[in-house]
Parts: sequence; structure tokens; C-alpha cells
Amino acid sequence: MEEDAEGMDRFDMDGDYEGGVFGRDGEFYYRSRRERAPQTRDDALYGVFAEGDSDYDSDDDEGSRRRGRRKRKRDGGEPDLTKPVQFVSTGNFMPTQEPEPEPEERPGLGRAAAATKEEDAEEEMDEDVYTEMPSMLGKIQEGATARREAKERERIAAERRRQAAGLGVGKQAAAPGSLQANSAVAKMMAKMGYKAGMGLGKDSQGITAPLESKLRPKNAGLGSVEGFKEPKPMAAKENLPAPQPPPASAKKEKRWSKKAIVKKAPVLTKNELLALRAEQEQDEQPAVVQKVIDMRGPHARVLTDLKGLNVEQEMEANDVPMPELQYNVRLLVDEAKADVVRLDGQLRREQEKVASLVREKEKVSKQEALQRRQLQVMEKIAETLEQVRMDDTAGMLTLDGLFHTFQNLKLQYEEEFKMCSIAWIACRFAHPLLIRIFQGWQPLQDPKFGLDVMKKWKALLQGDQSFDFADGAASMGPYVQLVSEVILPAVRISGTNSWEAREPEPMLHFLELWEKQQLLPPIVLQSILEHVIMPKLSAAVDSWDPRRESVPIHVWVHPWLPMIRERIDTLCHSIRYKLSSVLHVWQPHDSSAYAVLSPWKGVFDSASWEDLIVRYIIPKLRMALQEFQINPANQKLDQFNWVMLWASAIPVHHMVHMLEIDFFSKWQQVLYHWLCSPNPDFNEIMNWYKGWKGLFPPELLANERIRMLLTAGLDMMNQAAEGLEVVQPGARENVGYLRATEKRQFDAAQQAYNAAPGAAMADLTFKESIQAFAMEQGLLFMPRVGKFYNGMPVYEFGIVSICIDSMKRLLYAQLEEGIERWSAVTLTQLMEMNRMGRR
Repeated sequence: MEEDAEGMDRFDMDGDYEGGVFGRDGEFYYRSRRERAPQTRDDALYGVFAEGDSDYDSDDDEGSRRRGRRKRKRDGGEPDLTKPVQFVSTGNFMPTQEPEPEPEERPGLGRAAAATKEEDAEEEMDEDVYTEMPSMLGKIQEGATARREAKERERIAAERRRQAAGLGVGKQAAAPGSLQANSAVAKMMAKMGYKAGMGLGKDSQGITAPLESKLRPKNAGLGSVEGFKEPKPMAAKENLPAPQPPPASAKKEKRWSKKAIVKKAPVLTKNELLALRAEQEQDEQPAVVQKVIDMRGPHARVLTDLKGLNVEQEMEANDVPMPELQYNVRLLVDEAKADVVRLDGQLRREQEKVASLVREKEKVSKQEALQRRQLQVMEKIAETLEQVRMDDTAGMLTLDGLFHTFQNLKLQYEEEFKMCSIAWIACRFAHPLLIRIFQGWQPLQDPKFGLDVMKKWKALLQGDQSFDFADGAASMGPYVQLVSEVILPAVRISGTNSWEAREPEPMLHFLELWEKQQLLPPIVLQSILEHVIMPKLSAAVDSWDPRRESVPIHVWVHPWLPMIRERIDTLCHSIRYKLSSVLHVWQPHDSSAYAVLSPWKGVFDSASWEDLIVRYIIPKLRMALQEFQINPANQKLDQFNWVMLWASAIPVHHMVHMLEIDFFSKWQQVLYHWLCSPNPDFNEIMNWYKGWKGLFPPELLANERIRMLLTAGLDMMNQAAEGLEVVQPGARENVGYLRATEKRQFDAAQQAYNAAPGAAMADLTFKESIQAFAMEQGLLFMPRVGKFYNGMPVYEFGIVSICIDSMKRLLYAQLEEGIERWSAVTLTQLMEMNRMGRR
């Protein structure tokens, strides 16, 4: 079987390692991996059918193949691709680096010396590997120590041999092929004028350093090869500083030894790692995580950041030892860090979950305690209510005992009292007891009865409305229902049967007393007003006759105004109708009309009040003023006092207009004639003037128009006192009317009024002249009721609204109907406006 298996690869691990041994911990340690014969092209193509592999191959061929494989293995014909690339040093070095010492050579050593150096390197590597092995491999470590000591002895013996050959420790052997290596050639060239570091030739134009050849890679040709640099002319070795041997104390760096000086990454504990990560998370701004797919290697990698992207290339460029091992270690470290972070996050979540569960447990415990307490409270309330029910069934329940029972429940369990609407239960038990107490009660005769009882029950039952979510909670409260079923029926019966509207005091006293104590809810009060008070008042107003009854209607209606303000309109309509039926036959000397009508000025709306005054009062007062005679010698003030009585009831503009037309025109004429009489007594005239001014009430004296009319009389008095000609009242109007452009219209007006008995031009006022002109032109001239402009009455002149300023002798016209735009015009312009309006 061994003969058949010769030349074939075995698939077990027995021949894969050299110097392998199993340690105490069960791990397998080996010295080196056994190299296998490389697979040739023919092996790849033909496999087992290659030449020499069949049974017909001769022994000589088999022996020759074995010898060839051993020769290639010995000569290194097949490159070992697992070893790192090594470069041959050219002797150049960077200024910042320590120069590497030239290899010492001995004459006649040749390739053997180099082989010895390679063996030394391999032995050092083996020594480092064995140093890294665990201390449990005692025999292997002892063998490595023995070999290290033997190597040290050989090195000392070689040093002694070099010293015996004439090479000092401080001197360095000349490089082969240099002038220093051949003293005879150096002496001959010195005689020919050669200087070290200078070029050859007459002018030293030759090169100072020979060309250096460098072997190109196999099958590279003349093209550029990646990673291969063309050789550059070397600087003269004579110009280079002589390499200094390393100090005796310096030792060769052991890169694979545990004792090698390597900058190690700091070892972090779990807490330090988590603290560092927390600081990084605080410093870093939240960013959008993007994935990067690295396709540069044999396998695609998915990265979330660019950290460590080129670590492998940097390690290869920096010739970091064992990059695969460091990469694997780094992966293990990263996985360990990730596990630490993941476990820490999981731990925090578990801790938060535990804390949440603890809080939830506390909350549930509190709810359990609260519900247990509520259950106990409910049991006590249920026991109390059951006792009340039993007393009520037995007929032993009293109103005071019931009140104290529910009051104690409210004081002890206020929240449950509201939540369970215990007030409604109390109301159900108290209702029959209160009906029994208020049975036969007359509220109009004894309004104070039951105040204390209802006050206590209101304090007990009120306040349950905050838990009543129905609409109109105030109207649905237990106290409101109790009052509606106990108090309201008694009040309605008494008000309907025994109360008279013309005697409001009993009902008013009862309502004010209970409303002051706030024992009548608004809905109960409105019900009393709507179903008891208003029907009685309406019936009384309908039966009221102002001509037969001596008591004014406002005496028994006005006390209800604060309560029935919204409902008074229904009564006012009937009252105005009643007043109108008697005012059309009223005479100014009857002051009773003022006593009946004036109290309603603030009750009726302004339009209704003004219409009532203009229609029934002002015409009668104007007639009285027209009949009034002003006689300083024998003055009677009856008609004037009748008018002044209504000064506060009549709107001011109507009063001013009436006085200006019907009083001040006469008053100014009398004053004019008195001042024009021979030797007038100015003191008497001044007292007469002050007496008339004192008869006007303050509201009229405050009017600008009244003050202007009084000032006109004062001006006449001043003119007469100064000896000037006194201007007759109305003359300025007539003079202003006599304009050249209006002479024709004025003559026609004068002729029209001359036909009347006693008419004269001097007696016409400015307004009467305009009225005469309107009559001549066939236009309507009449006052507009209730219309004023700047305190002056407005008249209709045809289709144009005008106002007349007799003091300034001006005529104003409204330019557009509905727009308060007035302008002074002449009669010609006024006629043109009428013609344009008709068109």
C-alpha cells in the first residue's frame, strides 16, 4: 500500500507540520509547516495521467524527478510566495536613518558567508518563535536556550578569527571592487593625477561613480512595472560618509520577541471604554448614516464610516509584522468592544425596565390602597344609607337627624359624597319632610318662614354640580329641584290667589328677602316672574283707566323694572296706548298729565317717547305760548310756567325751536319798544331781563341757541345805553333779503302780504319772507318734524331741505338727500335746485 501511495498527496495532517506537539491545555503547537512540492502546469492539466505517474514509468524517471524536486528545493528555484519581499540594499540611506553597517567579508568565504547570515536570521526567527511559546513546553524552551548559547559562542569565535586576520573591531572592510580594496591600483591612479571624489579625464569630466545595474522582474520586458523603480546614478561612494559600526551595547532589534519595544495600544477597561464612547457621542453631531461598499478585496465589505478603510494597505506599506494576525486581533478587539457596548445598552434597558416596573408597582400599590380605602368608605356609606332607609321605613326619620347624618358623610367623605351624588339621595329623603314642614305656609304674609332651614340644606346640597356633566347643570342641581318642588308651589298659589298687582309690596318684600339670602335659584325666580308677576301686571295694565284712577300707573309698575327689564316692552305698548287715548283731550293747564307721563321718559324707547311728545304735547304748549302776552307793566306767567314745566320731558331741540318761534320773537319786540321809548329806566330793564333769564331751567340755559337769543336782547340794551341806534329785531334779515339780484322776488312777497290785514314790510321776519316767496312760486314750505341742523329746525322748500339762520341772515340747503352736506345758498340757487330735482 505504501508503494501504491507513493507520489500521491495524503489528506491527513500527519505530514503537514514539523516539530509538532500537543500542550497540556489541549492546543497543538508546531515549529514550522512542512513545505509540499509545488504543483506544475502538467500536474494541473493532466493530473494523475501526467507522465511518470503511471505504472509504466521507470524507476530511473522516478528517481530523476525526486532528485529534481530536491535540487529545486535546495537551490530555491521555486519562489516561496508566503515570505515577505526582501530588497537588496545599495548602500544608500536616508539622512534621518541610522546607516546599516556593511556586511563584513572575509577573503575566500563567498557564498558560504551569506548562507551563514541567512541561517543566523532563520535561527533568530526560530528563537523568537520558541520564545513566544508557552512556558509549559519546557523541553522546547530548553533546546532554544541551548541553541542560543551555541550561537553566541560561535559569534565570539568568529570575532576572534577576524581580529586574528588583521581586521580591527573599529575598522570596516573595504567594499569589493573599490579602490580601497586594491592598494596597487589606487597608487597607480594617484600617480596619474586621480583624486578621490573627482571624475577621470583632463578636465575631470568623467563620472565619479560607476553605473549600477538592477535586475528587472522576470518577463517584464522594457515596459513599466508596477512597484519597480529604475536605478538612478549612484553618488560617489567616496563622498558618502563612512558607515559607523553600531555601538557594542546595541543589540539587534527582535521584532518577533516579547521583549521587543513596540508601541502598544492602551488597554481599556469596560468602564473606560463606555466613558470614552459616551464622550464621543456627546461631541459628535448626529449625522445620517450612509453605507459604503468596499469592493477592493476578494470579498465585499459594507462600512458605515471610513475609519480603518486603508488599515491593511498602511500596514503593508509600513512593513508591519504579521498583518494578518494584527488584522484578526483588531477584529476580535472590535467585536469585543461592540459586545461591551451592546451588553451595556442591554443592561441599561434592563435597568430602565426594572425601574419602570418598580414605578409601576408603586403606582399599582397606591391604586390598590386607594381602591381598598374607597371600598371601605363605600361600605360605611352603604351602611349609613341603609340605616337611614330603615328609619324612614319605620317612621322614625326626622329632618334634623337626616341633615346631621348627611352632613357627617360630607365632612368625612367629601370626594365620595360628590362622586356618588349622595346629595340626590339626601334630597329624596328630605323632600317629604320639607313638604310636611311648609304645608299651609303663606309666603306673602310670613316671608321669613323657613329661611334658616333652606339655608342649611343649600349649604349641604350645593356644590354637587361640578360632577354633573349634563346641559344646564345649575338647573338640574338637587337644591334647585328641592326649591322647585317645595317653595315654588306655595309662592305660585299665594301670588295667584291673594296678591294684587296694584299693591306690589308683599310680593316684592318676599322676593327681595329670599334673593338677598341667595336662596332662590335663577331658574326659580324666572319662573315666578313669568308665571305669577307678569300675568298679574298685564291684567292690571289692561284694566287701568288714567281718567278714573288717581294712582299713577308708574307707582305700581316701576318697582318691577329691575326684575322685568326684558319683559317691560309688552307692558309699554299697552301703557302708551292708554296715555294716547287721554292726551288728545288734555289741556296745558292740567299738570297731572306731566305727573303721569314724565316718569316714562327713561322707560320708553327714544323714538316712541319723541313721537308721543311731538304728537300730543308740543302743539298744545305752542298754542299756550302764542296766547301768552308779554307786558312788563302787568306780567302774568301762567302759560309760560305751563311750558317750562315740560322742559325736562320734551327733547331739547323741540323746546328750543318752540321758544324761539313763539316766545323770543315777542320778547325781543317788547324789549325793542321799551328801549326806544323816551327816557327808559335801564335799571328796571336790567331787572326785567334778569327776571326772565331766571325763569329758564338749567338744561335750557346750557343750550347755545337759547344763550344766543338772550344775548341778542342784551346787545340791544347795550346799544341803547351807549346812545346808539337800536336795531329792530328782524330788520337785519329783511335788509339781507333786499339784495339786487333778489329784488323781484322780494317785491312779489311784499305784495302778497300787503293784502293781509295789518301786514307790513317791517313786521315780516326773515323766515316769513322766505315762506312768502315759496307761496308765490307755488312750492310747499313746511317744517320737518324731528329734523335739525346745528340746533336749527329743518324745513321743506319744495323738494329741497333748508334751514334758516335768522341771526346771521343765512339760508342753508342740503345738497343731497340722505347725505349731511349743507351749504349757504340764495333764493335763485334754491329755485334752480328745485328745477334740477324735478328733472
